Amino acid sequence: MDTIAAKIDTRLYRTEIESASGNILIADEPQEIGGKNLGLNPSELLAASLASCTIITLRMYINRKQWEVSEINIKIDFERDADRNVALFSRKIEVIGDINEEQRQRLETIANSCPIHKVLVHSIEIKTTLL
Repeated sequence: MDTIAAKIDTRLYRTEIESASGNILIADEPQEIGGKNLGLNPSELLAASLASCTIITLRMYINRKQWEVSEINIKIDFERDADRNVALFSRKIEVIGDINEEQRQRLETIANSCPIHKVLVHSIEIKTTLL
């Protein structure tokens, strides 16, 4: 994977995130905790990563199978239970098109196979170097 770079200046808590390919997005915190709500907060970015990966993976599969699906919608709820030290993602997927129950079940399996889903359900290691 290419490197993602982020930078913050003195504007609370506006963060500019840039991909190696030059795409830029802004992350921020809500006004009630000092930000200006200029972009998704970090938890929203994490949920957005799961949402976009899931929906792209489903579209790729549906296109390869040449199924008649005009639209896919997804909603992700993300909660953290600090007492149990558990993160919970609730994913609701709506597939609009001509698909049967067997195809729906297959799409659920495919959704659970997207790369970000796999990362989130397995052990994660983070190596930090302070420069």
